[in-house]
Amino acid sequence: MAITTINPATGELLQTFEALTTEQIEAKILRATYAFAAHRRTPCAERARKLLQVAAILDAEQEAFARVMTTEMGKTYTSALAEVAKSATGCRYYAENAERFLADEEIKIDAARSYVRYQPLGPVLAIMPWNFPFWQVFRFAAPALMAGNVGLLKHASNVPQCALLIEDIFRRAGFAEGVFQTLLIGAGQVQPILEDGRIAAATLTGSEGAGRQVASVAGRQIKKLVLELGGSDPFIVMPSANLESAVKTAVSARIVNNGQSCVAAKRFLVAEPIADAFLERFIPAMAALKVGDPLEPTTDVGPLATPSTVADLDKQVQGSVAAGAQCLLGGKRLPGPGNFYAPTVLVDIPQEAPVFAEETFGPVAAVFRVQDVSGAIALANATSFGLGASVWTNDEAEQARFVDEIEAGMVFVNSMVASDPRLPFGGVKHSGYGRELSSHGIYEFVNIKTVSINGRPAPQQEPAAE
Repeated sequence: MAITTINPATGELLQTFEALTTEQIEAKILRATYAFAAHRRTPCAERARKLLQVAAILDAEQEAFARVMTTEMGKTYTSALAEVAKSATGCRYYAENAERFLADEEIKIDAARSYVRYQPLGPVLAIMPWNFPFWQVFRFAAPALMAGNVGLLKHASNVPQCALLIEDIFRRAGFAEGVFQTLLIGAGQVQPILEDGRIAAATLTGSEGAGRQVASVAGRQIKKLVLELGGSDPFIVMPSANLESAVKTAVSARIVNNGQSCVAAKRFLVAEPIADAFLERFIPAMAALKVGDPLEPTTDVGPLATPSTVADLDKQVQGSVAAGAQCLLGGKRLPGPGNFYAPTVLVDIPQEAPVFAEETFGPVAAVFRVQDVSGAIALANATSFGLGASVWTNDEAEQARFVDEIEAGMVFVNSMVASDPRLPFGGVKHSGYGRELSSHGIYEFVNIKTVSINGRPAPQQEPAAE
């Protein structure tokens, strides 16, 4: 099976790779097993030194890496540059903090010496998506390798150049052969790898369907798994909010990565008293977005990653209009080559419309009117997903209710949802389980081992009577 790079802005076939054979996969797993035996014993300071070198390479070759991302999956060159820089920041974060996170944790219990020790699990299979082809990988790899694990990357099949570049970066930074390897394989080749007893754990970022499939396999193997799946994230605007700031951020939050982000705002829940004023600003701002060549610095929205992504999005939009939603802007695929979709705004959306609760991957905004805080919370939670939520209000009582009652792994007040190496990232409900980033991310792939040593000397036996 061929794995291809196709430029989503032009439809041009750029490069073709052959998927690994069963024998080649076996060789890589064996190499990972041997590499783990050595890597787990390397001092944390040595791992940190190499990870800092990874960051240095990312910084030094930022433009080249960004160009590959743009031509391979269509994100704007500006956002690709930022993604490379963020990946370097994530590497530095774990290089500088992992030793502290992994230090023995002393616990005082009576006279015994008790502590928790964090030890690596082994080879970890990472099944990663195309939408953030560098950041998604580095935010897994940096903590996993710093903890002493080794990584096997099954990247999305439409970003093979990114996958190979990342493997090469780790090699050039000084990590030993087998510590981080890319597997150019199709989706059908994943299950036997996940079932292999030498694979200690896995992590997947992707669709709900992919999560169900991988979780079922991992469950049968009783194998540790982290899932970061989709989101239908609400963006809530209440009357006390700074409307200008909320609208400006709403546009950015919807079109981040051309709208192809699990934490992009998708459903805009606006309080009735300010709904008209919000739309009067939001629709012209969405209409003013420049759609086009992602390599051009003035482009706001580039192409979607694949033709199927465009087809799926358009099906959701047309299905929603057929169900009774009103399309106030866009609502169609743009003519010409490439996978371009017009920035779109839908209102008056009935519950049976696909965009009411489904995740939409593209520049499509669904706007709802809500009467009050209770209505906003109820609508925010009216989805099977629970990843992130952005709430705009300056009322402290409202803030407290939103933080407490919204069913999500992350709530950002008066800012858009975003990942940060210092904050745990993940969701609830069908958005998955487990956490990435921060200290929580590094603990996902370690054995949290309890140790208790009784330090009191054994009692002396009385000498036998003569």
